[in-house]
Amino acid sequence: MGMFFLQVLSLILIRTLTTPVQLIKCLRSIKEHAFTASEFPVVITLEDHLTPDLQSKVSQMVTQTFGDTLFFPGSECLKEFPSPESLKRRIIISTKPPKEYLEAKEIKDKESDSQKGNAAPDEEAWGKEIHNLKGQIPVDDKNELDEGDNDAEEDPGEGDQKLPNDTAPEYKRLIAIPAGKPKGGLEECLKVDPDNVRRLSLSEQQLEDAAEAHGKEIVRFTQRNILRVYPKGIRVNSSNYNPLIGWMHGAQMVAFNMQGYGRSLWTMQGMFRANGGCGFVKKPDFLLKSGPHGEVFDPKAKLPVQKTLKVKVYMGEGWYYDFHHTHFDAYSPPDFYVRVGIAGVPADTGMKKTKTLEDNWIPVWDEEFEFPLTVPELALLRIEVHEYDMSEKDDFGGQTCLPVRELREGIRAVPLHDRKGNKYNSVKLLVRVEFA
Repeated sequence: MGMFFLQVLSLILIRTLTTPVQLIKCLRSIKEHAFTASEFPVVITLEDHLTPDLQSKVSQMVTQTFGDTLFFPGSECLKEFPSPESLKRRIIISTKPPKEYLEAKEIKDKESDSQKGNAAPDEEAWGKEIHNLKGQIPVDDKNELDEGDNDAEEDPGEGDQKLPNDTAPEYKRLIAIPAGKPKGGLEECLKVDPDNVRRLSLSEQQLEDAAEAHGKEIVRFTQRNILRVYPKGIRVNSSNYNPLIGWMHGAQMVAFNMQGYGRSLWTMQGMFRANGGCGFVKKPDFLLKSGPHGEVFDPKAKLPVQKTLKVKVYMGEGWYYDFHHTHFDAYSPPDFYVRVGIAGVPADTGMKKTKTLEDNWIPVWDEEFEFPLTVPELALLRIEVHEYDMSEKDDFGGQTCLPVRELREGIRAVPLHDRKGNKYNSVKLLVRVEFA
């Protein structure tokens, strides 16, 4: 399982203004819908601070709800994670080993004081432009305003509390993928144990900081172990971060806030359109293998161009049928333009756009763009359509994000989606894809 990127739906409720949900309702919903998309395993990551009696109750609820579909690793720790193929239609529990109950307390900020600030409200209907490793926006555009780059919150569920003597053994038995941060610094956390695999969780800010000095060590860790990245706690507006930062370091679980929408979420949806949309995408070989002298992929290395993607945008249609005729302009047809670009490693990331065609429900742009790719295995083709507005924000007209490694050459009708990722009935672009 460590060889795959897993689609993660984050239901974290910490410091978010949400209505509490009963655990049993969550478990029953998971049981009902777990294998609707595919038969591949579903991993449930728990965040708990339970007393032993509550651990016993949770254990009972989990075992009664999932029954034989629950995967138990046995009494010994796993030396390697089983493959998704061998775990079809199984439910897997991942959490830290039981620890004593923690009284509710204020979580101390552990990041640099120089980065403190409040998250900026989302000023766009379709979300901010995704950031690169330095937190910068790749293209300057009037629709791409920066978000406040704020402190991460330490994951409150993986501290170093003392193990109590009276933990519920049946609860501990449920844990197939153990989680936790070892005592010591980041170097200790990233040590690879050849006889034991585990899951490590880092906030998005912790990962960015670690990537600056320990990028190759993170890649080496994820070759055998699972790395989960989660949104920083101050994202109370359910915004998200650039998932490529985690993926390019081999992180299997890049958790997202699913309550909000925007370009980062579109990127995640694009990644998992690969492999039939089953929620598992095999990691590129360069993230799985070491060289003859133990060397691993360096995310910061300057690499040569492997191939060039050419995208020609011919025309678009369908807005006349899927939108009200006064949706874009009250007195005239819309003025559409297309943004085309790549989400990937920093060297490949960027956006370009066509000219704006005025007063046309069926615009014909007939423009071609080229994108040199150094790591095409992690590249995603991003397409957005907007309607130009001279006095206000440009209106959203559709988007899609597609994994480059699954693109096929030729002329294609590409359907567009709304801000939530739902496909429009009629809106599509006619494009040609070529590789050089």
